[in-house]
Amino acid sequence: MTESEVLECSAIEQAALLKQGRLSSEELVRLYLARIQRYNPRLSAFVEVFPKRALLAARKKDAERKRARGPLPAFHGVPIGIKDLNIVRWTRTRFGTRAMPHFVLPTDDHTVAPLRRAGFVILGKLATSEVGAMPVTEPDIHPPTRNPWALGHSAGGSSGGSASAVAARLLPVAQGSDGGGSIRIPSAFCHLFGIKPSRGRIKNQAGLEDSHILYTSGPITRTVDDAALMLDVMAGILEGRPHWAPPPLRRFSELARERPRSQKIRFTTQSPLGPTHPEIAAAVERAALLLAELGHDVAPAAQLPEYTLEEFLPLWQHQIASTPFLRLGRAQPITRWLGEAGRSLRRQDVEALLETLTARAEALLCRTDLWLTPTVAEPPPPIGSYREQPPSAAFAAAGRLGAFTAICNVTGRPAVNVPLGLTSAGLPMGMQLIGPLYAEGDLLALARQLEEAMPWRARRPPDFE
Repeated sequence: MTESEVLECSAIEQAALLKQGRLSSEELVRLYLARIQRYNPRLSAFVEVFPKRALLAARKKDAERKRARGPLPAFHGVPIGIKDLNIVRWTRTRFGTRAMPHFVLPTDDHTVAPLRRAGFVILGKLATSEVGAMPVTEPDIHPPTRNPWALGHSAGGSSGGSASAVAARLLPVAQGSDGGGSIRIPSAFCHLFGIKPSRGRIKNQAGLEDSHILYTSGPITRTVDDAALMLDVMAGILEGRPHWAPPPLRRFSELARERPRSQKIRFTTQSPLGPTHPEIAAAVERAALLLAELGHDVAPAAQLPEYTLEEFLPLWQHQIASTPFLRLGRAQPITRWLGEAGRSLRRQDVEALLETLTARAEALLCRTDLWLTPTVAEPPPPIGSYREQPPSAAFAAAGRLGAFTAICNVTGRPAVNVPLGLTSAGLPMGMQLIGPLYAEGDLLALARQLEEAMPWRARRPPDFE
């Protein structure tokens, strides 16, 4: 196979090539390391690359494959990158900031460990906004992370490095995390598939009690099948032990390939936080028509449950203020503004607010099987769009990027981004599917049906062929 053909393979397809001996992990890792060296200076997707460590791990995978007498792990020898909010053993974790110690610990965190057990070779750490606070990736410790589809525009955040790297084919898949849309927003901006699982599906990376935590981890990929198998791995379904969410009837990788039952779907392109770009609204409406043609009961709804940014803000302030070891005096202005306000909030009051907002949202969300919305109401913003504004104004403007996504972090519901093509200006668009708690299998099956009906995988940024 040519290098271009290998790069277009999904992670599952690459794993198959490796297991068949048609490709070695060392060859695959070298291919991606060369692309990272060539393109990352333009993108700032990686904050650190581990060439020696990755090649040593790849050679070990190749030797294990030759000795193997039984099945190998699902992604044996396939490269991956880890968001720099997560702990990778014996590696610095920067959290996108100068305001925290850059820890080097001897163990992987609870998100990274199952990915390593699944056979992945970790190539490096991926850029994030400062402590994951913003939906764009522009920390002051490195240049802004750029969108491969348009280098003057944001790749989103806070998992911007993950999405930028996968879109530019610097990686086949990446891990991200999502506290208000931080998997789905970058996936929409970079024309990728991304899933935020239900609360409780994936163990908290630090082992915290997480029944009231907004964020969780998940996959960012180019195909639904890759995301489904990664979710099996990350949720302990394939190997290990599931977290406290009820386990699925079958593996997500099996549920994703089933023909979806006819679903009652309600869609809206309206948000209480601002208008939706007309091309994005039109693309979502076309997708709704397609879903109806595929046999689903699709009808418009006025909008998602109404809430204001001010109502959501204390949840986010408390989350930033709860970041361990964060020295707010050294943080960026928006992070400092959020954290200082959050330190005056009591945990029990924030949890009560979360439950109040959840009850209000669920009163409307529960009236249908699934919801269809834009993932983001506008195309990727230019780099630096929020930099010169006062913190409160910058956060209000950036917060509109999460107008459709944050409700899923409040309620704990699972949601996915499905690529919708490009605007007339060549910028990616995405649509969000929201399901009931623990219904990731339904979302994956429906997304795969859409993947077959309106294929997106072959599209790639023209400057990263």
